[in-house]
Amino acid sequence: MSSEEVPKIPSIELSQNRFLLTSGPKETHAEAQEAILKKIKEDHMAPFYELICEEQGWPVDAALLESMKKENEEALKKLDERLKDAEENLGETEISDTLLARAEHFAKIGDKEKSLTAYRVAFEKTVALGTRLDILFANIRTGFFYRDNDVVSRNIEKARSMIEEGGDWDRRNRLKVYEGAYLMTIRNFKGAADLFIATLSTFTSTELMEYKEFVTYAVLSSVLALKRVDIKNKVIDSPEVLEVLHEIPHLEDYLRSLYAGDYSKFFVSLAALETSAMKRSWVLFPHYRYYVREMRIRGYAQLLESYRSLTMQSMAHSFGVSEEFIDRDLSKFISAGRLNCVIDKVNGIVETNRPDAKNAQYQQAIKQGDILLNRVQKLSRVINV
Repeated sequence: MSSEEVPKIPSIELSQNRFLLTSGPKETHAEAQEAILKKIKEDHMAPFYELICEEQGWPVDAALLESMKKENEEALKKLDERLKDAEENLGETEISDTLLARAEHFAKIGDKEKSLTAYRVAFEKTVALGTRLDILFANIRTGFFYRDNDVVSRNIEKARSMIEEGGDWDRRNRLKVYEGAYLMTIRNFKGAADLFIATLSTFTSTELMEYKEFVTYAVLSSVLALKRVDIKNKVIDSPEVLEVLHEIPHLEDYLRSLYAGDYSKFFVSLAALETSAMKRSWVLFPHYRYYVREMRIRGYAQLLESYRSLTMQSMAHSFGVSEEFIDRDLSKFISAGRLNCVIDKVNGIVETNRPDAKNAQYQQAIKQGDILLNRVQKLSRVINV
């Protein structure tokens, strides 16, 4: 299956609109609802229609539901007849293709359990490694569609194992994108950044996300997880990122301002991305507060690295906020042990107290030595007994 032939089944765009309707900003609700109903009617999604009506408290259009169920029954009947003919008159390839088409039918109309069962049957009856991997990718998309991380993780693990047996280049890269998206949903931004950067020049997984969305995730995860020098080498100087960076609102300012130390612009672009990207993404929404908090800490820490001390007024000016905001924000992060500095409120100064790396290593060695000694003593008592 070539990259152009990967079906957008189930529709991740529909899943995104469902997220917007449920959790997105109010101004997105009407458009999302219209898009959902349009897709339901286009694909005769009777099971999904019943699910979304119950979820949203919509009145069920009985006539619409009945007509969609009828379409589903007729489509399934044709597939069952095709399967019977393949089993009686054709070969294993035709049987496998028909079983896969049957699974895609259930996935397309939004019947989660039947689609997963049908994909499992198709997987068991399929010999070709490439097609078996495509079935696992379909299962992963189904897991993403229904926010079922158990389905996603199990099928990623299976696909990773099969890829090692001899998966082709395209599917290896596809798995990296799928796994990167999964890692973002579980807040492993470092793992996601590494996988996204590795596939910047080979991305073809448009059935999961569009390229601009992919670059947005790559940049956001990298800025949080990578060292400053790696951000420059792997992201800022990446031709693939530069190609579309200017087309994504606020992302270029965000990426360049942190690296350049323009902290006022960094704070503005971070806030803008929180509203325009993170709160509107089914991947990032559960983590946007965590992400924004971590990036504020990173900005503060980067500025403080350059000074032994600086005034609260100067720091507030650098970030484009009030002294009261800086005082409140720094105090919170200092008390949590996230920033190595202290605030001298009498003189209005922030003083850094960088930890001594050698002393920390010495204390760690002492601690580990004590643990080892205790274990040896316990073991000697057991032996003596």
